Amino acid sequence: MEKLLNIKNLSINYETDDEKVMAVTDLEIELGEGETLGLVGETGAGKTTAALGIMRLVPNPPGKIISGEIYFQERNLLNISEEDMRAIRGRSISMIFQDPMTSLNPVLTVGYQIAEVIQIHEELSAKDAMNKASEMLELVGIPGNRLNDYPHQFSGGMKQRVIIAIALACNPKLLIADEPTTALDVTIQAQVLDLMNELKEKLKTSMILITHDLGVVAQVCDKVAIMYAGEIVESGTLVDIFEHPMHPYTHGLFDSIPNLDDDVTRLKPIKGLMPDPTNLPSGCRFHPRCPYAQKECSVVSPKTVSKDGHKVKCLAYEGIINVPELQGGENGR
Repeated sequence: MEKLLNIKNLSINYETDDEKVMAVTDLEIELGEGETLGLVGETGAGKTTAALGIMRLVPNPPGKIISGEIYFQERNLLNISEEDMRAIRGRSISMIFQDPMTSLNPVLTVGYQIAEVIQIHEELSAKDAMNKASEMLELVGIPGNRLNDYPHQFSGGMKQRVIIAIALACNPKLLIADEPTTALDVTIQAQVLDLMNELKEKLKTSMILITHDLGVVAQVCDKVAIMYAGEIVESGTLVDIFEHPMHPYTHGLFDSIPNLDDDVTRLKPIKGLMPDPTNLPSGCRFHPRCPYAQKECSVVSPKTVSKDGHKVKCLAYEGIINVPELQGGENGR
């Protein structure tokens, strides 16, 4: 499978006179054509910053891409001009931002907002762009004759469909969806996910789905990357992560989900909170919350260990600490 996106050692900081936030550290992602990657983590893990980094939309100041390479179709996006990047945004790479309710301009019709994207990237007349906008609405399950309606005339789920129509208007190669089902009720969530799956198959679009919902990941993704405190701590195929989780944080995420087969009265949450990104712990960033932490974990930063494409950042897999529960093959679920 051809590599569409290859990110190497991407680090992004937010810096002010008073403090430095290490939002993303040494991010590595590979995505093939037609694949969907689920980027999973708690609020504040750095998922949205990583996405903004790919789009080259990190607000500067205070944001700064410190290091790394982002190869998209074998071009390093960090080395091209802003003009070239504008041509890629919306056409080759599209992003669905968090909260569709505020992403649409309330004083413009939805048809105009879809047609605007089409006109920027494709040499079409205003009339042809509007016709294509109507087709895009139909594609996402909204009658084309609602072209002249305003955002306030649509429900939350329909607004999200309009946002998807805008993102897919120019048939991008890569779609980045940042929490696309947040603030939608469960039935509408299911409809939006089905729609995204359907369109992905039809248009052969690759996708990065940012979420904290492992149920959504199981439904949509081929690959998964688990993010914690700005780092990817584990990544692999859907089967790798769901059937054979390796990192203690990944175990904690699964343990905190209710299981219908287990007769328990309380869930098992991960103790503690995500560390302050201006004051990250030394060694392994997860060690203050890790049930298996040993003294080496607070001193030595783990390296990424890979086994058949399943990657994990944990000293237990480097042989530096001994944790039979993790190393002894009991990491299946």
